[in-house]
Amino acid sequence: MRLLIQLRWLAVLGQVITISLVHSGMDIALPMLPMMAVALALALTNLGYGWWLQWRPATVTPKVLFVALLIDVAALTLQLYWSGGAHNPFIYLFLLQVILGTVLLRPQYAWAMVAITAVSVVGLSFYYRPLPVVLGSGLPNLYTLGLLICFALTTVLMVVFITQVVSNLRQRDSRLADMRQRASEEEHIVRMGLLATGAAHELGTPLATMSVILGDWQRMPQVRGDADLMADLAEMQAQLLRCKAIVNGVLLSAGETRAAGLESTTLLRFLEQLVERWRQHHEPQKFFFTHQLARDLPILSDTALEQVICNVLDNAYEASPQEVHLHLECAGDMLELVVRDRGPGFDQAILAKLGKPYQSTKQGRPGRGVGLFLVVNVVRSLGGSVQAGNRVHGGAEVSIRLPLAAITLENHHGHPTPTAAG
Repeated sequence: MRLLIQLRWLAVLGQVITISLVHSGMDIALPMLPMMAVALALALTNLGYGWWLQWRPATVTPKVLFVALLIDVAALTLQLYWSGGAHNPFIYLFLLQVILGTVLLRPQYAWAMVAITAVSVVGLSFYYRPLPVVLGSGLPNLYTLGLLICFALTTVLMVVFITQVVSNLRQRDSRLADMRQRASEEEHIVRMGLLATGAAHELGTPLATMSVILGDWQRMPQVRGDADLMADLAEMQAQLLRCKAIVNGVLLSAGETRAAGLESTTLLRFLEQLVERWRQHHEPQKFFFTHQLARDLPILSDTALEQVICNVLDNAYEASPQEVHLHLECAGDMLELVVRDRGPGFDQAILAKLGKPYQSTKQGRPGRGVGLFLVVNVVRSLGGSVQAGNRVHGGAEVSIRLPLAAITLENHHGHPTPTAAG
């Protein structure tokens, strides 16, 4: 429909120019009032279709396209009726209507367009207003000139139209390929989630058994008298509790919807608590958390978002345990989190396939390359994007951009954002 509207504007402009040129430049008297009225009606119809396409694009069906092409055929028929009928060289513009119908419409509508244009051409052979031109005054030359103009106009319009149609088809195929890829990745995530929850359930029993055994050992007299052994058992018990907390977190995340796991907090408080928890299990030599916020923002604390940031921090720490940076800033209605390190940086092959599963420089480890894959897909589900690159002076940088509307409790104008519950 958009292509048809564009072509119709060209048709209106061409009709006005041609009618004016023939009437004034060639001294051929044409009925200006009815012919300009047809051009005006076509322009108003085009404005109506433009408004319809803007406000109700879903209602553009093949039948609507067929009616739109019929309007063009009717307008062309009227213009030819007032200007010589089938003796007008622009009668071949009906071929353009047939070609457009063949490209845009279903076969039954396309054949109906062929029949209607054929009836119009036959009718114009008998019923028309003759042009006030005497045969000896150069009519053959004018007819030849009209044929040449009609041929040039038809070919140019068809090249423009077919080129745009092919471009639209390529864009559609590209979008379909992206959607298939996304569906495949989401299916992969679902399988990983099922495996993770299954493993968490299976790990619950042995972890509980190990906890009981460690408790029994700690109460044995021969063990209580050995301070070093008690310290080792205490450390084992602490790590075991951490494992149980991780398993419980996996099960909790799998068993609740995203909305049920949300908590009201502020952006800085959320990140400070996240950083504090992360630093309890990691000990980088240098860790910097900086921000450029004019004011703190109320947000919804989401475990998925927390895992995303922790995954990126974990990757940075593994690549550069000596120094990790976390920077936060707001640009318009977007939140940007940037993690930098001083490690070797990303390989170009990894950057070329950013977010694809099992793309990693950590060779020989099971599950390698999954962290960034999950990060990209979670951020994308929130309406954001992830970019990665290498720093000029060494190290890597991962930038996470999220719309504030996806996590904040107010919109970018400072008003509360409606939630599903309210």
